[in-house]
This record gives sequence, structure tokens and C-alpha cells, in this order.
Amino acid sequence: MSGRMDSDRARTHGPEMATSFGFRTVENGEKQPLVNDVFHQVANRYDLMNDLMSGGLHRLWKDAMVSSLAPPRSNTRAFRVLDVAGGTGDVATRIVTRGGAQTNAVVCDINGSMLQVGQTRAEKAGLSDRLRFVEGNAEDLPFPDRSFDAYTIAFGIRNVPRIDKALTEARRVLKRGGRFLCLEFSQVDVAGLDRIYDAFSFNAIPAMGRLVTGDGEPYRYLVESIRKFPNQERFADMIREAGFSRVDHRNYSGGIACLHSGWAI
Repeated sequence: MSGRMDSDRARTHGPEMATSFGFRTVENGEKQPLVNDVFHQVANRYDLMNDLMSGGLHRLWKDAMVSSLAPPRSNTRAFRVLDVAGGTGDVATRIVTRGGAQTNAVVCDINGSMLQVGQTRAEKAGLSDRLRFVEGNAEDLPFPDRSFDAYTIAFGIRNVPRIDKALTEARRVLKRGGRFLCLEFSQVDVAGLDRIYDAFSFNAIPAMGRLVTGDGEPYRYLVESIRKFPNQERFADMIREAGFSRVDHRNYSGGIACLHSGWAI
């Protein structure tokens, strides 16, 4: 696909994501198995493809996310983070290595292949005592109420069928005063950059996917899912509707990515 899509027409308001698999409309209940298949296929090359898709910028964006979280460096203050849809452990590793010895993270992902990659990496890095990997659904988290100091999710929430349900679950598991941070691809807000970004996304990324993994279709879905995701203001409204306070967002790289923040007060 080439050419600029009309963003207001292409992007959903959130609830429609449950039946949106990229630009395809699917039946209720069909999206999750299709998304699972995508990530089973790309698990071993997921972070490499993030480098190719973002020109390495995803590393800077994730570092900025962790800086915004500011995990305590104290070796006595416990700080427990839930990183959702973070199967490879990329963000969680950044968090625990930035924080003190009492900063720990639980990585929760619905995809076992992604979790296996993360578990192997944590063992090699000697972080198994500070990183725990749990298979679970963002829409129905297997954790008690008010059990985490922070909830993070990076480039994963657009793959959740019922985003409103995932946001409600995030609010449920956070302690009072807990922080919600979501890093996600978003709507470019720089004239000219939008057309360049679309041309690169729809033409170059699936081609790179074919070269790296032998199949470009999973990456075509990933590109299309970005265009269907609610824009910055719409998603901020969804976070407020889930019960979060002091909601704000910050664009990175002209809106290619956006960091959303909220507090459980």
C-alpha cells in the first residue's frame, strides 16, 4: 500500500480494535489467536525487527520511558513493577538494572514463545532472581488487586483486542499512588514526515521482514495495527475512562511513538 491514509478514517476509537486485525475486520474472539500466531512467528527476531522498523530509535524511547518511571535506586525500598506484553524482557531488564537491588519486575505476556526468549535472556544475564515471567492475558491479569507499584507496557497494547478491559485491569492491580506508563506507536504530527513514514512502513518493513524471517506478512500486520490504533488524544481519553488521574502524554520523534502516563490515585 502506498500513499497517505486519512488518519481520522483509518484510526479507531478503541473498542473497534477488538475486531480489527490490521486493516482486516474479523469476528469477535478471532483477533487474539491471529495475534498469537504473529508473535509465535517473530519471537526470536522480535527485538531485531524493532531495530529495523524504528532505525534503532525504540531503544532510546524505551530508555526515556524508564527514565520517566525513575525506579528507586535505594537498596532497601521495595519497588514492584508489572511489565505487560513484554515477553522478551527488554523493558523489564532496563527497569531492574536502573533501579536498586529491591526493584523487581514481573513480565506478563500471553505468548509463550516470547516469554521463553525473555526467560533465556534473563538467565544469561544473571537476573532470574529479579525478573519473573508469567503467562497471562492483559484483559484478565492473574494478580491480586493493588499488588504493583508500577505498570508498564511498550508496543503491546495495540495488539490487545479489548483495550478498555486491559486498562481497567491495569488500574486494578496498581497500588494507590501507582504509575501507569504505556509506550506505543502513534500518529505522526509533523507535516511531510507522515508521508515518508507511511512509504517506509508499508513498503520497506514487510520487505525487511521477508529477508530477516522469511515472511513479511506478520510485519504487514504490525504496520497496519499502528494505523488502526487510536491517536494520542483518543487513547488519553480511554486511560482517563479507566479511572486514572493526571493523565498526560509525550510524543517522541514527531509522534511516531508516544509515552502515555497516568496515576492510580
